[in-house]
Amino acid sequence: MNDSSRQFDWNHVRAFLATAEEGSLSAAARKLRLTQPTLGRQVSALEDELGLLLFERVGRSLVLTRAGTELLDHVRAMGEAADRVALVASGQSQSIEGLIRITASDVTSAFVLPWALKQLRSEAPRLNIDIVASNDIRDLMRREADIAIRNVRPEQPDLIARLVQEASAHFYASTGYLDRMGRPQTPDDLANHDFIHYGDAEGMRDFLTPLGLPVTVENFRIGSNSGLVGWELARQGFGIVAMDEEVARMTPGMERILPELDPITFPVWLATHRELHTSRRIRLVFDLLADYLSQRG
Repeated sequence: MNDSSRQFDWNHVRAFLATAEEGSLSAAARKLRLTQPTLGRQVSALEDELGLLLFERVGRSLVLTRAGTELLDHVRAMGEAADRVALVASGQSQSIEGLIRITASDVTSAFVLPWALKQLRSEAPRLNIDIVASNDIRDLMRREADIAIRNVRPEQPDLIARLVQEASAHFYASTGYLDRMGRPQTPDDLANHDFIHYGDAEGMRDFLTPLGLPVTVENFRIGSNSGLVGWELARQGFGIVAMDEEVARMTPGMERILPELDPITFPVWLATHRELHTSRRIRLVFDLLADYLSQRG
């Protein structure tokens, strides 16, 4: 490794970094959108170029060797530098064409974004749009997405974030469920109803109890960490669920319960990387989404 003339392929370095971070070739291949054999060859090629063994297989996982661990910090620094170069280059692009990745929750991706994208397609028909439907906070710095729509404010200092909406949610159930189980007339009636959670029954109970709703974990017998699945479960008659009121209006057969209850309010943040905000195409999409989401409020 002291041979200053030794050179290696950046693709091989990127393959090593992804494998070290993901812990397996299959996960790293998915992250880089490569086939697993291709990724494996790139990692092996880097080991040959450096004359080092970088990974050892332990069960189904790959574990860094001592040499791999020592190399990892340097490679991460290279990856961050490469990301910054890509951000600067993308930020300087003034063309209203190319690929834009937008990440949002699955519910927002399915029910909210299509209406905004219709306007975007008419204003910039040469743009290619990739919707990353995810309830996780995606890393804009690593270019998993160019623009993020989230219900929590991103804290990274290199991001531009704008509060574009204070949305409201209420409780809904299907007409079939309410015909079968009865329509609650008071909050106390909810103790005898089924609720649908979004992946955390205890967390939902802890959120609803201070609102004066007499629910326990036993009320949450079914749920999903997918908002779309939770909403479909409610539509199919499995119980009561909280949902954005504008999404609920789009779904026939769903009734709002206890309309006198105060709405659940939540912020909607739009974020992008500071350097990407100088890109004409990303600025166009960012501003259009900001206008559309603000009008929804």
